[in-house]
Amino acid sequence: MTADAVLAASKASIVKGSKSFRSASRLFDPAVREDAWLLYAWCRACDDEIDGQDHGFGHEDLTTEEQQRRLARLYDMTRRAMTGEPMPDPTFAAFQRVALRHRLPERWAMDLIDGFAMDVEHREYRTLDDVMAYCWHVAGVVGVMMARVMGVTDPEVLRRAQDLGLAFQLTNISRDVIEDAEDGRVYLPADWLLEAGLEPTAEAVADPANRPAVHEVTKRLLAVAEPYYDSARDGLRGLPFRSSMAIAAARGVYREIGRKVKRRGPGVWVKRVSVGKPMKLWLFGRGALIAVWTQVLDRGKSPPPRPAMWSRI
Repeated sequence: MTADAVLAASKASIVKGSKSFRSASRLFDPAVREDAWLLYAWCRACDDEIDGQDHGFGHEDLTTEEQQRRLARLYDMTRRAMTGEPMPDPTFAAFQRVALRHRLPERWAMDLIDGFAMDVEHREYRTLDDVMAYCWHVAGVVGVMMARVMGVTDPEVLRRAQDLGLAFQLTNISRDVIEDAEDGRVYLPADWLLEAGLEPTAEAVADPANRPAVHEVTKRLLAVAEPYYDSARDGLRGLPFRSSMAIAAARGVYREIGRKVKRRGPGVWVKRVSVGKPMKLWLFGRGALIAVWTQVLDRGKSPPPRPAMWSRI
């Protein structure tokens, strides 16, 4: 495929798959924005491949054998893309361009696919540490790769990018907990569910009678996300200015989703939680101010020490 066709396919993917990230990505400078789209398209397509979805929507019932076949294809095609082999598939052509341009380590790409393997294996998450490991694979490592796309090589800034990815995924789990349970998946720590008087099963989490208890456990998970959001803010000073604005905007939107889940109580899952346009515009403006603050007033200062939190890097 031509470079323009690959980019067009990647842009179409983000337009369809993520309103929040699409909006925030407009704040990147053009080169970073295009590479972010390329990376997003691959991440989105890999996730859809395993779940039998179209940009996160719908659900095709796949046998475990079919999921394993698709998983093997993702590992194989991703490795081949990283060797420079010509890729006719636009998904892997997109990933190849961004991976080779920014010298993304193969282990990061494999870590993401390992996260999808955890879903195929129906992994159980007994403790918070188990949940955090899953969050690394499906989101933390994406934050690190995105930071590399923005030109970051400083390990401390990469760690803060990891933290934002972890916070995003903890928020996603909280927002989608009932939908996931109805699909047979539970990402809340089993020991927390037991403490709340619930069996750590998808049936128990999905049961409408258990909404109050599930909401209490979800609030506990959202509380875990907060210091990761704070840590990510301290990494903004290590990004180029326009990138810091985009990431600050995305951070604000996702954090607000979590706060809505917390505020609305056990009835929150009647419909999918989202951030409306007026609030999103306000959060984008606030994000710009945070970026200016970190880039101007905090520039040259050492960030506060990162708290002793879970980390893969």
